[in-house]
Amino acid sequence: MENLYIEATKSSPEIDFKLENKTLSISGESFPENTSQFYEPVVQWLEEFLEQCNDEEVVVNMELIYFNSSSSKVLMDIFDTLEEASEDGKNIVVNWIYDEDNDASLEYGEEFAEDMESLTFNLVEK
Repeated sequence: MENLYIEATKSSPEIDFKLENKTLSISGESFPENTSQFYEPVVQWLEEFLEQCNDEEVVVNMELIYFNSSSSKVLMDIFDTLEEASEDGKNIVVNWIYDEDNDASLEYGEEFAEDMESLTFNLVEK
């Protein structure tokens, strides 16, 4: 398995998944024309990665300035995958990073956090 890197575009976020330090980052804006097509390799990589993880801590940094409703659904699917892995004993920490001036991002982070029961979900102001 190799690292996964997808460069940000005007409408899609940067995806930077690094195996060596168990850090997964999604940052930028997310409103790609075909959301499911864009995120398909991301979700597939994540599922394969989580199957191989042992007791190491996995850190997921989400710093999305803006995302549309179809991206929101994919994000929820990602969080559900992380939640399932956490319930299976994986040590996963999600950092929802938001700008202090972006109330909407904070509110979305709070909503996502409410749905997570076994996943460590931190709201991090930058």
